[in-house]
Amino acid sequence: MNRSKQEKIGYLTSIDLFRDLTGRELEDLDRITTMSAVQKGKVFFRPDEMGEVLFLLKRGHVQLYRISTDGKKLILDTLGPGTIFGEMSLIGQRMYNTFAEAVEDCLICVMSRPDVERLIQEQPKVAVRILEIMGRRLRNAETRLEDMAFKGVPARLASLLMRLSAEQGKVIEGITHQELAEMVGTYRETATQILNDFKEHGLIDLARKRVTIIDYDGLRRLAEE
Repeated sequence: MNRSKQEKIGYLTSIDLFRDLTGRELEDLDRITTMSAVQKGKVFFRPDEMGEVLFLLKRGHVQLYRISTDGKKLILDTLGPGTIFGEMSLIGQRMYNTFAEAVEDCLICVMSRPDVERLIQEQPKVAVRILEIMGRRLRNAETRLEDMAFKGVPARLASLLMRLSAEQGKVIEGITHQELAEMVGTYRETATQILNDFKEHGLIDLARKRVTIIDYDGLRRLAEE
């Protein structure tokens, strides 16, 4: 087995979706997937693009967002390594009117719908993993919807920081004030002022593209208001 093939199979084993597959099954999977590098800032999926594919993110972070008629950007999600997403009703994530942009250099694996369907038929365990992943994503989407409907901007921002902390740990890196604002549906200036208020009250510390959680319990209480 050559080095590039070994690296690709090693990548596939790191994705939770394929954790139950044997070495032979992973080699079969290697033959039906395409690996591609995506540079930071590149929009690699647009609303006007056709075709049903499944993206598997190995390295980097991808932002899914929509643009309103008046040009306002709404971030739907920021995805990290090991995530699956794509223009496929099969996995419950049709990306209608959605852009996908690499927010840092990414390595992405791509599968076609026929290959995904064949894999699910041959490996029911993969179908179970897809259901688990979609279930978690649905719960996260419901939480965000509740936050937008019932909470003020400070509570929404506190809740968002808690979710990001659950994914990244105490230190949240690689996200700007503008992106935080777009994720909670407000303006950058408003998000910056609230973050500074959080800092003054000892809840967080701020640096360039970095938020450090200092008082998790205090932030949680604010998120629940």
